[in-house]
Amino acid sequence: MLRWARGRVGLDANEAALAAGVKPEQFQLWEKGDAQPTFRQAQHVASALHAPFGYLFLPEAPAEEPTLPDLRTVGGAPVGRPSVNLMETVQHAMQRQAWFAEYLQEQGAESLPFVGRFNTNSSVVRIAQDIRDVLDMDVEQGQRNWETYYRELIEASERAGVLVMRSGIVGNNTHRKLDVGEFRGFAISHSLAPVIFINSSDAPSARLFTLLHELAHIWIGSSGISNVVPGSTHREEVVCNGVAGEFLAPSIVFGELWATATQDLAVRIAELAQRFHVSRFVIIRRALDMGLIDHATYSTFYRAELDAFRAKEGGGGSFYRNAGAKNSARFARAVIAEAFSGRLLLRDAGKLLGVQPSKIRDFAEQLGA
Repeated sequence: MLRWARGRVGLDANEAALAAGVKPEQFQLWEKGDAQPTFRQAQHVASALHAPFGYLFLPEAPAEEPTLPDLRTVGGAPVGRPSVNLMETVQHAMQRQAWFAEYLQEQGAESLPFVGRFNTNSSVVRIAQDIRDVLDMDVEQGQRNWETYYRELIEASERAGVLVMRSGIVGNNTHRKLDVGEFRGFAISHSLAPVIFINSSDAPSARLFTLLHELAHIWIGSSGISNVVPGSTHREEVVCNGVAGEFLAPSIVFGELWATATQDLAVRIAELAQRFHVSRFVIIRRALDMGLIDHATYSTFYRAELDAFRAKEGGGGSFYRNAGAKNSARFARAVIAEAFSGRLLLRDAGKLLGVQPSKIRDFAEQLGA
């Protein structure tokens, strides 16, 4: 079980020993069965390897299968097994979704008509227009900057009934960062409580595209983990990439403006970003998807955006603001309302929100709940 626990987080015996705070020789004796850890040592090991403590005492390793379809690809081929960090993040989202769906059922809520309204054979133009209609958002033509656009799209999605969760770490553990190289987001389709998750470790300019990609998943009734890479072979990913691009920069208008814009690529991207009021990333991604630039040009640009974000990435910001994003503001307000009404114990509300029970009132004030 020790070999299984360290293997699932990708550590060798020496690395696992270091994480658990013991000498490598001692850890190897435990693995061989020549010695056993104390109860406290076993707790430290389980914590260090992100394994449920009770699992260390099972007779054999449990089968852990991804709980969502894995739609990620690299070079057109499926990627490896999801990491523990990714699997736990999906599990947390599904637990919140299950609670919220039950809450809505008790409230007598009806199914959301847009969930699964289309399929992978539908026109991406029609899907994009339907998302605009449901969210009541026109094509962006200079009304706002892209950061404001991103925030307003999230708020509109939540008003429509989609829970939008965003985080770059597992739970509240700042030492367990989510790897943007592994995934950019995921969607969990549900007739009452659809969920989308956006990996905040990604460059902010790229998150706008991911948001629309995951919304497209909800509109075609498809759940899955995505890395939103260009050239994916999964039909769902091809359609969702197409919808995201069409929503943010309609192909007819984009193609005409690209053809008449300044020839210098950097200036051209900046001009179109200003015209559509989206990030430069959205423009370069749209140009790639429409065959206007090659993949090498796109990759160089995206890497520069991500490196620039990581270089200036500082503190984590407000705990309460992060908690609101992590949980979805709509979900958080529902949990807080149930707690304040007495129908939900503060202890249970704290577990659902990842907030200490004594801090829930402060959290509520920050949310305006």
